[in-house]
Amino acid sequence: MASSKRAIYAAILGNFAIAVTKFLGAAVSGSSAMLTEGIHSLVDTGNGGLLLLGIRRSKRPPDDQHPYGYGKSLYFYTLLVAVLIFGLGGGISLYEGILHTLDPGHGGPTGATVFGVTISGLTLNTIVLVSAIIFEGFAFRTAWQEFNKARGDEGLVEAIRSSKDPTTFTVLFEDSAAMAGLVVALVGVHLTEALHMPIIDGIASILIGLILCAVASLLVWESKKLLLGEAADPELQDGIRRIARDDGSVESVLRMMTLHMGPNSLVLNMDLKFRADLDAEKITATINRLEHKIREAHPDVQFIFIEAASLTGHQSPASSSSS
Repeated sequence: MASSKRAIYAAILGNFAIAVTKFLGAAVSGSSAMLTEGIHSLVDTGNGGLLLLGIRRSKRPPDDQHPYGYGKSLYFYTLLVAVLIFGLGGGISLYEGILHTLDPGHGGPTGATVFGVTISGLTLNTIVLVSAIIFEGFAFRTAWQEFNKARGDEGLVEAIRSSKDPTTFTVLFEDSAAMAGLVVALVGVHLTEALHMPIIDGIASILIGLILCAVASLLVWESKKLLLGEAADPELQDGIRRIARDDGSVESVLRMMTLHMGPNSLVLNMDLKFRADLDAEKITATINRLEHKIREAHPDVQFIFIEAASLTGHQSPASSSSS
């Protein structure tokens, strides 16, 4: 989780710097579009704060109301971030883009005077957007590095699908969408000026909105899967089965179910068939031994429930559970 926090901090700093740059550009040029972009970057800064809040709340210990802890709080806040990206980011961009497309007007700001120097509207917008791309580039680089550390040898798509820590890819997606949006905005500004077609500015805003909505939809989908509950990775499940089967007192693993209650919190429920010559005391000792070995090999398995079945398949009184 520490590495994902580093990416979030970088994103917050980058988005805040971008917001300040855009607000300054809006103040000097009087551009309403640039003001809207500044608000968008400010929302992205707030999204980073929501992810940090989600991480903090997910670490609260279990209590009577939440016996499995608060790990899924992180999934809720990730979903909230996705909704904000969709509604405030994509929604505002689509709205502004449609308005500018229907009523192109006469383009952007004609120019501004800064410290006695007259700067054209195109130059001013270019300076603001290029500065934003530089700031966002640093944030994206950090997010990419931390994501690569988390995914290891997995492919990009597989790592996203299998990840149980949404912060590792949420920040990456957000930064990627912001970078793409800034590039689209920069191209749109220059095409608008070169072709003298203000409608292109509106089309660029619509494209930015579609990019943000697409990224937000993907985040909503991944958050939904995590909130509903996902099983442990097949490799981890196979490792637990091997631990049980390698124990001389276990004949077979009848059933095993796992459930993620957070990025680093797993619930394990396992039905085992023990040797017929074992009494209740020996079965209990075996269960305790298995729990110790499983936790030692897989620290994320925090809650373990093992049921002992007789040779006929019926549950034995020696079933045990612990957390």
